[in-house]
Amino acid sequence: MTIIDHLSLGVADVPAAHVFYSRVLDTFGIRCLAEGEGFAAFGRDRIAFLLLTPFDGGLASAGNGAHVAFAAPAREAVARAHAAGLDAGAIDEGAPGVRAAYPMPGVFAAYLRDPWGNKIELVHGVFSA
Repeated sequence: MTIIDHLSLGVADVPAAHVFYSRVLDTFGIRCLAEGEGFAAFGRDRIAFLLLTPFDGGLASAGNGAHVAFAAPAREAVARAHAAGLDAGAIDEGAPGVRAAYPMPGVFAAYLRDPWGNKIELVHGVFSA
C-alpha cells in the first residue's frame, strides 16, 4: 500500500496547467481522469495528482524546497517528458541524466519548473525501476 494517497499543486490557471501537465505526463501513461471548476485530476488507474485553485481564494505559490516526483517507466520517457515540458513553457531545472547524488545507483532524472513556479522531477530508477 502506498503511503501517499495523492498530491496537489495550487495553480492560478487550471485550464492552462491542465494542458501543460497533459503534455508532460502523457509520456508516462498518466492522463486526466476528472476535471471541473477549479481542478484537474490525473492518474493511471486512480486519481493521484491534482491541480487546484487555492481553496482560500489566495494566490497560488510554489513551495521552496518542495517538488513532486513523477515515476517514469524508462530513462527515455524522462527525456521525452523533459522535452515536452520545455516545449510547453517550463524552465529547465536540471537536464536528463544520471544523478550521482542519489543514494541508489543509476537513478536517471530531470527537473523542470512549471509555468506557475512549481518544481517537478521526472525520475526513473528510485522506486520506478
